[in-house]
Order: sequence, then C-alpha cells, then structure tokens
Amino acid sequence: MKDVTQLDEGWSLRHGQELLEATVPGCVHTDLLTAGLIPDPFTGLHETEVAWVGRRAWTYVRELGHDSAHERTDLVFDGLDTAAYLTLDGHPVGSTRNMHRRHRFDVTGRTGRLEVRFASAYDEAAAVRAVTGERPNVYPEPSQYIRKMASSFGWDWGPTLVTAGIWRPVRLEHWSTARIAHVRPLVTVDEGTGRVEVRLEAERTAQGRGRTLRAEARVAGARAEAVLTGDEAVLRLEVPDPRLWWPRGYGEQPLHDLHLTLSDDEGRPLDTWHRRIGFRTVELDRSADEHGTGFTLVVNGVRIFARGVNWIPDDVFPSRITPERYRTRLTQAAEANIDLVRVWGGGIYEDDAFYDACDELGLMVWQDFLFACSAYPEEQPLRGEVEAEARDNVVRLMPHPSLVLWNGNNENLWGFRDWDWEPALAGDSWGEGYYLGLLPRIVAELDPTRPYTAGSPWSGSWDHHPNDPAHGTHHSWEVWNRQDYAEYRASVPRFVAEFGWQAPPALATLRRALPGEELAPDSPGMLHHQKAEDGNGKLNRGVGRHFPVPEGDFDRWHYLTQLVQARAVAAGIEHWRSHWPVCAGTIVWQLNDCWPVTSWSAIDSDGRPKPLHHELRRVYADRLLTLQPVTGGLVLAAVNQAAEPWRTAVTLRRWGADGTLIRESVLDIAAEPRSVVRLPVPHGLLPDGPSAKEFLVADIHGGADVHGGAGAGADGLRAVHFPVTDKDFAYPRPVYDVAVEPVTGQRDRVDVVVSARTLVRDLLLQTDRLGPAAVGDRGLLTLLPGEQVRIRVTGCATVDVEDVRAALYCVDTA
Repeated sequence: MKDVTQLDEGWSLRHGQELLEATVPGCVHTDLLTAGLIPDPFTGLHETEVAWVGRRAWTYVRELGHDSAHERTDLVFDGLDTAAYLTLDGHPVGSTRNMHRRHRFDVTGRTGRLEVRFASAYDEAAAVRAVTGERPNVYPEPSQYIRKMASSFGWDWGPTLVTAGIWRPVRLEHWSTARIAHVRPLVTVDEGTGRVEVRLEAERTAQGRGRTLRAEARVAGARAEAVLTGDEAVLRLEVPDPRLWWPRGYGEQPLHDLHLTLSDDEGRPLDTWHRRIGFRTVELDRSADEHGTGFTLVVNGVRIFARGVNWIPDDVFPSRITPERYRTRLTQAAEANIDLVRVWGGGIYEDDAFYDACDELGLMVWQDFLFACSAYPEEQPLRGEVEAEARDNVVRLMPHPSLVLWNGNNENLWGFRDWDWEPALAGDSWGEGYYLGLLPRIVAELDPTRPYTAGSPWSGSWDHHPNDPAHGTHHSWEVWNRQDYAEYRASVPRFVAEFGWQAPPALATLRRALPGEELAPDSPGMLHHQKAEDGNGKLNRGVGRHFPVPEGDFDRWHYLTQLVQARAVAAGIEHWRSHWPVCAGTIVWQLNDCWPVTSWSAIDSDGRPKPLHHELRRVYADRLLTLQPVTGGLVLAAVNQAAEPWRTAVTLRRWGADGTLIRESVLDIAAEPRSVVRLPVPHGLLPDGPSAKEFLVADIHGGADVHGGAGAGADGLRAVHFPVTDKDFAYPRPVYDVAVEPVTGQRDRVDVVVSARTLVRDLLLQTDRLGPAAVGDRGLLTLLPGEQVRIRVTGCATVDVEDVRAALYCVDTA
C-alpha cells in the first residue's frame, strides 16, 4: 500500500547569511513577519516598505531523508509560488514556473539537503516577456507573463505584495507496482438513474509494467470492477433513484462517498482514492429569443435566477486561509441568500476546502480559468503551462457537484475590442486561442458533464459586441465609474456577471488597520487603502447625487458611503430580478476582501459585514417586493423564487413626509412558483409628480416587528419609493426613542429597541462602535411614525442607551 510522509515541518528560509524558521505551507512575507523583520503590510503605509520582498530571490531548505522499502518515492508539491529550481544534495531535481498546478518529482533512493530556490517573479516575468514580446495590460505590472495569482501584483482593491514560497502542502509518496495517477468521475442523471463513469489512469513502476491490475469503485451501494492490463480503465456504476444535489433554496445537498481502490493481481491494495460526489445535471441555456441571446443555468431541469457574488482570494497571502475561514466566509454568503459564487480569474483555483464547503452549503460555483484583464501570450513557455494547469485543475475540481460552469477568462475578450488592445497587438497572440480553442477542448475532453463559456463578459460570438447586454453575460461598470445607480434601470441584460459600488470597511477595521491616524476621507492611510482610480472622487460623486457631501465629518461620510453602496446594489438587483426570466442572474462585485481597503465588498477583510451584506439578504431572498419606476408611474413587482405559489395581500400607503397618511389601498397578488408578477400602482396612490413631500410604502405584514430598509424576513416585506433624491426631500428631523434590554441567560447579547416618532429612513446601528466583536442581526431599516424595531446584538459587553445612540445613524437632511 502507498505510504505518505508529510513534509510540512523542518523548513528554513535563507535570508542573507541567516536561516529563519519557515512555515510550510506559507510564503516569504509571512515568515519575515513571524521573524519580526518586516512590518505588517496591511497596516498604515507599510505595504510600500516591503515591496523589496517580491523583487528578491529566496531559498527554502530542509534535510530530506527516508528509508522506504517501496520501489518508487515521489516528492510531491501541491503548490509552488512560482518559478523554482529544486536540488537534492546539490543535484538537480526539477524546475517549475506555475503557481496554479501540482508538481511531482521522482527522488527514489535520494536523500540529503533539499533546496527550493525561488526566482523573483519580476525576473521570471521579464525573461518570458523577452521571448514573447510585449502585451497590453490594464495594470502596470507583468502578471500576464507568469502563471501566478495576478492580483498579488496589485489590483484596484488589492495591495502589491508579490509572494514566493511553498504555498500548499508538500509530501513524499512511497509506492510500488502502481499508483492512482488521475481519476475523473463523470456524474450524470438519466431518467431517474444516477450514473458514475469513473475514468482511471494509473502510473506504474518499472517493476510493475506488464502486471495485471484490478480496480474497484463503490458509491451509494453500487459497485464496479475493472481489470487493467494497460494504464487506463473505465468503471461504470448505476444508482437507482439517487437523491439529487440542489442549489440552496431549491432542495437538499446529499453527498455520496465515492471510493476507488487499485490492487495488484493478487488482490493486495496498492492505492486508494476518495471524494464526495453529488448527483445532479447542469446545463446552460444560451438559446436565442426575441430579447437576444439568453444565459440561464438549468440544474436538474429547473431554470434558475442565479443570486451570485464574485469571490477574490480571501487573503493576499492565500496560505493563511484555513478551512475554517473558508467555511465562515461562505456561510456568511449563504446567510445572505446567495446561491452562486464566481471564483474570479485574477486569483487562484481555491483549496478543496472551499469547494467542499460550497458542496455542503448548496453554493453553485462558477469557476474562471485564471486569466484577467490582460493580453496573454500564447507562445511557449506559457502555452504548455496553461494546458498543464487547466488539465490539472479540471481533474482536481470536477468531483464537486457545486461546480456548475467553467469560464475562460475575465474581461479579456472585451478588452481586445474596447481597450485599444487590437492595434497595439498588431496581430500578436493575446489569449483568444486559449478561450475559444484550447480551454473548451480540454473541458470537452475531460469534463463534458459541465458547460463552458469563453469569457465574462461574452456575447457568445464575435457577431455581437463582447459586452452586449442583450447577448450572454454583461459587466455593468458605466454605473459607478460615470453614472448614478438609477441608471441600472435603463436596461435589462440577460445575465449581469459583474456590477457593484464601493464603500469603506467597518470603522473597527479601519481603526485596526490605521492605528493612531485621525480618520478622514483623504487622510494618508485612507488614501493608501483606496486602490481604485479616482476612487474617492467616485464615492463623493455617488453620495453627492443624493445627499450633501459632509465636510469635516468622517463618521457621517462613512455612514453615507456605506448607505449608497447598499442602495446602489439593491437598485440593480431589484430591477433585474423583476425582469426574470429575461434576466437570469446577477453576480455582485464582490463578496470579500483580501486586506483592509475601501472596496466593492459586502464583507470586509476582518470578516465584518457592511450594510450591503444585510441588504443582499433582503434582495436575494426567495420572495422580494419592489417598487419600480416606469414611464408614467410605478410598478409593484412581486418576485417569487420559491417552489410554492405566493398568495398574499399588499398594503400600499401614500404618506406625507410629516407623517400624514394620505391614502391607503390593498392589492392582492398571486405569483406562481419561480415567477414574477408586475402590477401597476393605482394612480391615486402615486406621490404627486416629483414631490418633495410624499412617498409610497408597500407592505406585506407578517407580524408586529419591522424589517429592513425595504423590510425583510419572516415578519414581513416592505418596499419604499421616494420620487426625488434625499437632498431634495422634505425629511423631518428624525426623532426616535432607544432602549437596551438584556437577553435572559445570555451575557454577551442585548436587544436594542428603537421606536420611531417620525419617519426614520435608513436607520443603521453600527455595532462595531459598541465593541469590535459586536454583530447585529439587522442592516438598514426604514421606520414609519409609531413603528418599533428590535435589533439583536451579540458579542458585546453591557452597553447603555447613550452608547447605542452614538452608534445609530440615519438619513438626516433637515
């Protein structure tokens, strides 16, 4: 039987004439941090002080000894970052130039001093560029010339911290006769029968050549055997009436253990392989219709509006991301009613723990191949690495039922057409051959059970503009970059794969990252932790379209920027969801952060939810109520993504800003499963013209409590419509009472009770102001006169009413 020796201990990092203790998996930056030789690049302006680390060569060393009696010993690295030359006892072992694939070296009978010498990523990129020639890039860094996490070179939300190191586990594998080299389980469901076609590839030792091998596969009570005279076999298993894996919100996520054993001709086990699989079908409907060309995911025959977020690496040093951290962040996604996570192409193929969590939580995974915002040479030495990387990761990830789509790249087809790449390239290769040739061939060969799309955005062919909203996937960035979020309502794309709005992180996160700094939008640390071009200018213009921009009041600015972020994303999702099935999905940019930064994220790098996270929970709920402006009036849209019909009454109330109820009416709605009902709002309920003194509220009452900026949850739903911007509306001075009530038997929990005496719009309790670990169960809340809301706060010590009042913010233009 194969033996495995983990090699995660005993490593040192050579730093000049000194040997530092090294952590494996890890990277040079984290080892230097542990040794106290560099400051934390996440705090203050320290990022610039450690730039030298990425421009140096580094060497990891350890003694390697073993006394295995097996015929073969392999040295296996799950991840080397990036260009490395390996020696053992002074003799060559091999070299690598790809962070995104696994590497295996035959070291049978060899012991001694193992050295892994990493070249500077900049030097490696320069050497490749000298061979391939120049290619355009959105950022002034050479990420397209090296198969490495592109965002480690910096992005408009990330620092430039160019890593090196043994970033994933390393081990020795000792084996005889043969081992399992690759396993590809092709899982399908046909007329109620689950089928698993296990494609096995074995590797043999010299002594094992010509020997007969046996393979056995087992799953869900089914069993299959095969005899190998060569190196490949196919084992077919059938499972009658398997329980299907569903995305969250559509059903359960049963997983089945698939076991594979490779034995010699006498039945002695040589190697084993185990993964969990799920039975389900997935298709991508790209049919043409009267609206253009669709892009709809179909799982188990059910058409799905995808409620998605984009995922970036959760740490710029990805070796620090533990399985527990993956689970926490993805659970936060599920709690926001998200059902799809797009793994973006400038990051990494995540650890198996990421996909395991998605399998269990019912989060569909859209997986980019790792190409982003650059023209990539298609010549050697890159082309061979790209193919090897793609083959390695397709095989590694395909057992996961959560994986529903392979995507060729991020924004490169669009960039070729719109970003002046075409004339600059002058006929040179730029990646099209990867996205329209190599990658779809690899997916078709290795994983034909899943769909592939060439890019995001991509209209499906060069017959249409790559980012044409009527065809395929669309990235909506005119809004935020140049336009107000109200412009989201100007079109109905078939699938919005990127859109978003910036906001700073939580105040407690800023205080930790910028210790001692007097916070201001343009203070040195705030500007350094804002990586977007004219980011603060866009933030201020976004606020200024709706509110007076606060001068000299950072706390107010902080609240308004977070408020506008939540409103902007909600405006897009509410509009696009109300147009299902023409629009079949939205993927917000972005869920998470890799360091403390002003960005588009819903959860900051310390794991604190922004108001956007709470708003996503509302607008991504199975049932959504929204008021949508249309020519000449308003439409009440009831979105029912649940499996059951929705029969309910909606109370419409036309209010005066002073708290006067002008008119009230009740509309009955009946929405079938997975459908949208759009009803015109009766004329008498519409606020007069562009009124500065009237607004409309739509409620579905489920209890006495009030939820969300537009309401949410089991207690009821609420939608609001104000006909003018906030700065033009005649808001009264907000008046409300506050009480703090202990929760019986729970010392770290309190209930904050707010009772409104006037209209209180977008009330927000910034719980981290009560304590850095404090978390609230509500986001933005709009209260009418006489309404009351209860906010459960956990993770804080005793607080009094004045503490709470100081942490409460709301719209106040009076």
